[in-house]
Amino acid sequence: MRCITSAIMVLVLSLCFSANAHSADLVRVGILGIDNFGSVAYTEFLNRPHAEGVFEGVRVVAAYPIGSNDYPDSDKLVASWKDQLTKMYQNPKDPKDAVPPIEFVNSTEELLKKCDVVMIFSMDGRLHLKQAEAVLKAGKRLFISRPLASSPEDAIAILKLSAETKTACWSSSQHRFSGGFSGMRNHPEVGRVIGCDVYGGWTVSAPDADKFTRPLHSIETLYTIMGGPGVVSVTCTSTPTTESITALWKDGRVGTYRGIKEGAVKYSATVFGEKGVSTSGIYGHGVPVNGIVPTTDKYVGYEGLATEIAKFFKGGPVPVTSAETLEIFALMQAAEESKAQNGAVVHLKNLSQGIGE
Repeated sequence: MRCITSAIMVLVLSLCFSANAHSADLVRVGILGIDNFGSVAYTEFLNRPHAEGVFEGVRVVAAYPIGSNDYPDSDKLVASWKDQLTKMYQNPKDPKDAVPPIEFVNSTEELLKKCDVVMIFSMDGRLHLKQAEAVLKAGKRLFISRPLASSPEDAIAILKLSAETKTACWSSSQHRFSGGFSGMRNHPEVGRVIGCDVYGGWTVSAPDADKFTRPLHSIETLYTIMGGPGVVSVTCTSTPTTESITALWKDGRVGTYRGIKEGAVKYSATVFGEKGVSTSGIYGHGVPVNGIVPTTDKYVGYEGLATEIAKFFKGGPVPVTSAETLEIFALMQAAEESKAQNGAVVHLKNLSQGIGE
């Protein structure tokens, strides 16, 4: 009898949630493509029972669970993350914690009918332009998980369409909003940042779709600590153990990226400032205190970016401008050209010309 009563309570609460799904206060989020773990990671924040603060009133309601035909293990990843999304916050011990299940649909068109805003989580960046076209032409705010696209040409096309349709769109690595990195700007032990050496993994065996954007996590970290765009030229040296990129900012500051191909991998940086030199925090953790990097504090790997996504979907501004995103693509493009020219200095192209914010 108790089981029947509980089941009835869950059903009633689910119906109440469903009735409120079209409330003007609820921002209905749709997910396009789910083979990226981010589809699970960010939904865990947006669909929390009794969500408060920035996450209140924003919920993933539908997903189109597609992958890529020629991206490694895409089909397995789709199956795994779909299973987690299906079970997420279902069958709670207390019926008051019930959350409406995510509805899985069979087309982009069906997804767009059920949501107000969209997140793209296809691992294969080559798919993003076509996916983004449908969303932006429908006038729905869009977040695209890293990478924005697999090539500069596709990145330009997406952001140009965003400007033409006057529909906000952006992309970012979660590393950009990790406190151990963003907190290094004007850190009390460092002061104004003069330079920065970032290091992180460089996957030698990356699939074709990812080869151009391999350094993106760390390049976004570099831009975060250095305080934004302004790079004018790049040099790149490539060896079997390291991919080394040196970027010159227009104000004379220098930032570097060391892509680790062999040996231990860690995502962090050394920051040079007016007051001092310090190791940054590491991904997911806070800034150093008295030179000591915390590792036992609360891990907040995805929460920073999840917060920015929620604020954006509630009508907030784009956290990362098109100009900065395209400068990063221009930097990676220049690095490839420099490498092909045995480390020659290559000036960045203006990829954002003609694209308004």
